[in-house]
Amino acid sequence: MGSDTEAEKSIQNEKKKYAITLAPIAKPLAGKKLQKRTFKLIQKAAGKKCLKRGVKEVVKSIRRNQKGLCVIAGNISPIDVITHLPILCEEHGIPYVYVPSKEDLAQAGATKRPTCCVLVMLKPAKGELAVDELEKLKTDYEQVSDDIKELASSVI
Repeated sequence: MGSDTEAEKSIQNEKKKYAITLAPIAKPLAGKKLQKRTFKLIQKAAGKKCLKRGVKEVVKSIRRNQKGLCVIAGNISPIDVITHLPILCEEHGIPYVYVPSKEDLAQAGATKRPTCCVLVMLKPAKGELAVDELEKLKTDYEQVSDDIKELASSVI
């Protein structure tokens, strides 16, 4: 009955951190490489004000026919909060992908509050982007979008 060392405690904390319960509808789920690219895209979009956060804003933007890339957290409880999003995205032709953690999604989106979903757009809410900034964002957006479409076609 000895006490745990600091190293053992940190290992246990890491295991708890990664023990995430995913929703059964969380498909297509991004792999590690796609997650990393997606989070980088979200960070860039947040810096350029091309990001909508939360279910209410995302649904409103999609219904107003704004195009983008929807990223949904897979560990949402209750699941009913996000079950309508994939259907809405498919109806409007918007690619979507699930990521395991709402906390990581919020961190990438430059907010402290855990976020259910984000919509990455190519146009900012107000104003315009410079041509070179738009091109950088567009290339990253297209790369992630193609990867998501490829992933979605392999799941179905």
